[in-house]
Amino acid sequence: MKAGLSPGYQEEITITVTEDMVASFGGQMVHPVLSTVSLVYYMEWAGRKVILPFLQEGEEGVGAYIEVKHRAPAPIGKQVTITATVKEVTEQKVVCDVIARHDRAVVGESEFVQIILPKDKLKENIERMK
Repeated sequence: MKAGLSPGYQEEITITVTEDMVASFGGQMVHPVLSTVSLVYYMEWAGRKVILPFLQEGEEGVGAYIEVKHRAPAPIGKQVTITATVKEVTEQKVVCDVIARHDRAVVGESEFVQIILPKDKLKENIERMK
């Protein structure tokens, strides 16, 4: 990783909840609110935005762990901001606290861990699993 990434660094994403993001199974909507699956997706995306400016040529980040607490609903049409804040950085690991909020509540909180690997090592790991 390039130098400069340190605790406190932040990136964020703002989304508007749409029907394709809601809680549904087998094509049937369960609730007209942001699903936990979609929440996790955007939390990981915010965390990925943290590492992108610091990856060196030939490096890639891999999600290794995420723990999510889904705290409040975000109905269709609600704007949600997801903020990833670096809490720990080593040469091969970046840990972020991620919070999703809208104007009325904290929607979710998570800890997201990414491992930084050489792309060729990652490719080898994937090939081994075929």
